[in-house]
Amino acid sequence: MIYETAPAKINFTLDTLFKRNDGYHEIEMIMTTVDLNDRLTFHKRKDRKIVVEIEHNYVPSNHKNLAYRAAQLFIEQYQLKQGVTISIDKEIPVSAGLAGGSADAAATLRGLNRLFNIGASLEELALLGSKIGTDIPFCIYNKTALCTGKGEKIEFLNKPPSAWVILAKPNLGISSPDIFKLINLDKRYDVHTKMCYEALENRDYQQLCQSLSNRLEPISVSKHPQIDKLKTIC
Repeated sequence: MIYETAPAKINFTLDTLFKRNDGYHEIEMIMTTVDLNDRLTFHKRKDRKIVVEIEHNYVPSNHKNLAYRAAQLFIEQYQLKQGVTISIDKEIPVSAGLAGGSADAAATLRGLNRLFNIGASLEELALLGSKIGTDIPFCIYNKTALCTGKGEKIEFLNKPPSAWVILAKPNLGISSPDIFKLINLDKRYDVHTKMCYEALENRDYQQLCQSLSNRLEPISVSKHPQIDKLKTIC
């Protein structure tokens, strides 16, 4: 039996630069993790089945679950003869932009690597995870980082100062792919990634707070005005 934690991530910045030929957006974002975690437990099975156990009925336990798909990918990649039971204690809200599904998938890759004594490096796991999710490479490492490309190019940065973070989610779910489809690249929106980068390098907490910006925010607010009301309350 193996345990893994899957921390939520938050974006300090997120910008979209252009639409790529593969259909994805070229992005530039700085992210870090927070002390809000899903907890996963892994057991070997005698058969080759993948079983995901989770209490919440609004979270799928089949191939729609990224942890399931990560296990499937790992078993195929390393030609394993046994399956796995994955138990997920879910604390990260779904459809909240906190990468809960990607964090679970990354934890699954790390957990199975240990469970089956494969010895793959984090770099190998990140490359494997990139096949099923753009946030998974970041979640493999769980560090503060500048992520570019589709999210798979990672430059580690200084950790931000320890601080309280308010995470508030309205009673609705927002699909990131749906929001990305609404981006108008001709419309200017200032994202302060360079300022954020420098703030982290200089450990300047005030400048870090001033740099917070996300190109997806105005689109999300226009679709769901209650987000703006919630921000005002917080």
